[in-house]
Amino acid sequence: MPRQNRVQPDGQIIAHPARGLFMGNRGILHDDAGQLGRARWRHPHWITCLTAFKGRQRPLMAPGRYTELFFLDEAVAAAAGHRPCAECRRADWLRFRDRWASLFGAADAASIDRALHKARLMPDRQQRRHMAAAETLPEGAFVIWQDRPHLVTTRGLHPHRPAGYGPPRPRPQGMLEVLTPAPLVAVMAAGWRPLLHPSAEA
Repeated sequence: MPRQNRVQPDGQIIAHPARGLFMGNRGILHDDAGQLGRARWRHPHWITCLTAFKGRQRPLMAPGRYTELFFLDEAVAAAAGHRPCAECRRADWLRFRDRWASLFGAADAASIDRALHKARLMPDRQQRRHMAAAETLPEGAFVIWQDRPHLVTTRGLHPHRPAGYGPPRPRPQGMLEVLTPAPLVAVMAAGWRPLLHPSAEA
């Protein structure tokens, strides 16, 4: 039985057997039986980690340990509001931090996390979304189009599925509802590229 630990671009956390390319951390979200409660975060430091690092091993959803969340790829993690981990993804973090600093100034992890927490959540704790012109969106951003999440690439819009992306469709004109927090879209436009699942290149 799949565990409920797979994060989707619209912020939902579902049960699905495909693990994805990356893991994330928002604190302890599960109980001693390994079941998610109502909370979807315990702190503002939402990070995107490697699924393997220095041979470390940990049981999934162990009592009293942080909840391991999984993402199809880094674009999905960014849509959900996560940024690269400064430990297991040091080089990626430094590239991301440099692009952030070029746009927003203060670029220590705590400052970035505070800014992202405001940008990814509404006061009612729902995902914050914004509108943008389709032609301005960088590769790696996520939008809602035809009532479902789509990944933006140079090839078009790829419909998202938990196990991978569908074939690209031509990018539409006009305004689109964007899932990826606005600061992360800006960092992508400034040159940072999230790692995409191979199905986005198929």
